[in-house]
Amino acid sequence: MTEPNATDPYLWLEQVTDERALDWARAHNEVVVTQFAGSDRFSDLERRILDMLDTDTKIAYPARRGRWLYNFWRDADHPRGLWRRTSFEEYAKQSPRWDVLIDVDALAEAESENWVWGGAAVLRPEQSRALISLSRGGADAKVVREFDMERLAFIDKADGGFELPEAKSELRWIDIDSVYVGTDFGPGSLTDSGYPRIAKRWRRGTELDSAETIFEGDPGDVAVSAGYDRTPGYERHYVGRATDFFNEEVYLVEEDGTLRLLDIPTDASESWYKDWLLIRLKSPWEIADRTYPAGALLATDFERFLSGERDFDIVFTPDAHTSLHGYGWTENHLMLITLEDVQTKLYVVTPSADGWLREPLADTPPMATTSVMNLDPLESGDEFMLTTSGFTNPATLLSSAVGGDTRLLKQEPGFFDASGIETEQFFARSDDGTMVPYFVIRHRHLRGTPGPTIMSGYGGFEVSRTPAYSGASGMGWLERGGTWVTTNIRGGGEYGPQWHTSVQKADRHKVYEDFSSIAADLVTRGITTPEQLGAVGGSNGGLLMGVMLTRYPHLFGAIVCQVPLLDMKRYHLLLAGASWVAEYGDPDKPEEWKYIAEYSPYQNVRGDAKYPPILITTSTRDDRVHPGHARKMTALLEELGHTVWYHENIEGGHGGAADNKQSAFQAGLIYEFFTQQLNERD
Repeated sequence: MTEPNATDPYLWLEQVTDERALDWARAHNEVVVTQFAGSDRFSDLERRILDMLDTDTKIAYPARRGRWLYNFWRDADHPRGLWRRTSFEEYAKQSPRWDVLIDVDALAEAESENWVWGGAAVLRPEQSRALISLSRGGADAKVVREFDMERLAFIDKADGGFELPEAKSELRWIDIDSVYVGTDFGPGSLTDSGYPRIAKRWRRGTELDSAETIFEGDPGDVAVSAGYDRTPGYERHYVGRATDFFNEEVYLVEEDGTLRLLDIPTDASESWYKDWLLIRLKSPWEIADRTYPAGALLATDFERFLSGERDFDIVFTPDAHTSLHGYGWTENHLMLITLEDVQTKLYVVTPSADGWLREPLADTPPMATTSVMNLDPLESGDEFMLTTSGFTNPATLLSSAVGGDTRLLKQEPGFFDASGIETEQFFARSDDGTMVPYFVIRHRHLRGTPGPTIMSGYGGFEVSRTPAYSGASGMGWLERGGTWVTTNIRGGGEYGPQWHTSVQKADRHKVYEDFSSIAADLVTRGITTPEQLGAVGGSNGGLLMGVMLTRYPHLFGAIVCQVPLLDMKRYHLLLAGASWVAEYGDPDKPEEWKYIAEYSPYQNVRGDAKYPPILITTSTRDDRVHPGHARKMTALLEELGHTVWYHENIEGGHGGAADNKQSAFQAGLIYEFFTQQLNERD
């Protein structure tokens, strides 16, 4: 094990755009392309995946804002994408007519910039202006510019337009002539994590330097933001101060500018709609002689809460098998999405004089994920949309209304041959006795015959992994006779907040025990063998892959590690790493480094160990997880004689790809790597 205070000979690889480091990356890319991207098999798969990503038959998922449905669309003719909108009536047609608002390809060419779409904030209810975010190469840092949606043109700063240079900014509408802004105002204006520390009110026609400061956080906070609820009759200004990744203080801004702290647990999630305040708890809350459980959703009258009352209705209570996955309002009802052993159920909850009345919304298919989307209570009444997909079932999009009929809007075609492929759910017993679920997707004729298998995992930040259709894995793996496994290890939110909070910091090792226990269970059940078992994960899941390599190498035949955290001694010093200390711990504190050091992959590489082949990928433009993690790990493994391949995409940010062509290449690379390592290796 490398001593944590030893001089790191590969620190130079943390210099992201240094020519020596880039030359190192380019040389490794050439080796990977030659080994995995030169065959007809790779080219055929890459073409099929790109055709899927570019096809007009995929669903153009809309974002509803009143009568308009907005969509961002990429295809072969528009690889950087089109931002467009249409009406609901037009969208319901088989071939809707779209009004193109911004052609990102044309914009990038005209301005000689590698623009990647970063999103739009539309001013409501007028919908005449939008704040457009664009990034260079897919980075988290973005340029923000105001766009006139009637003239279809950006409004120059000289003409009074709101505009921010490249930074990790927050810009939110108050009204047509003012916004809340958090950005890089100069030295000391960002947190240690690189996000805004100061929130200001900025008025049109004034310089950014003269914007009025509303709130300042501390450098050790993650971020500060401000916003405005424009609901007629319920207008509220507010600010948020994220003290760490999971805790936030929320304040209402009074008319005289004073701040009023909402007296709720800082780790809870709060939202409000008209008279109602909703609070989702992440830990038990004892107040007014009652204890409310973690994972519960509470409701109360907002004004009575502000006056000091602390009497809550419990809208949802979790149990050992059921958690709250999501919720949102229509005009008159609250929609709940629950997970029952990682399978979705939908409910309509209606506030009444007799309490909160709950009824099932619709039957949901097993081994699939059904979500409610496009709730717009102020302009679309009780209407909503539903989307459903499973591992072998392409997505469907439906429209409905509470108490109304459901109508099929769109249906995606299948992109791979799923005949004979089925989904099963199993549970593995982890080291501490916890039963951990996972899904197995394979041809039914493979039952009883161990075969090549890929298992994927994440395990962090309360991110739940639910069934979803993946044409790329279908084409690249399932269709070829492989088995795919999706794991629901702790660290996610599949069983509520405790599934996550129980494995933070000193208990992080349980995440890795869960994943390794599933790997062993797959072998015990005869689904695969260690030599035929691959694993893949990215970001926090990339850290998971690094631990599998260094702690459990005997369980795997190959590993793919994407945009990973790997040097946990320095992660908090690199880019946004400081914001994740609440998840992993602070390596500068000896008592916390002690448990981090037990699993930190970079510090646990050994020369005398036998590791499975590993492919490590990252992006030069990833300004969230530093590419130095992937670079340094590769260099160290090479130095010690282990089999490692490395590929660095120049663009793409943390998502790894800036357009469909890059996405198709990277997906093809992964499946070709696993095919060579698990199917064809001697």
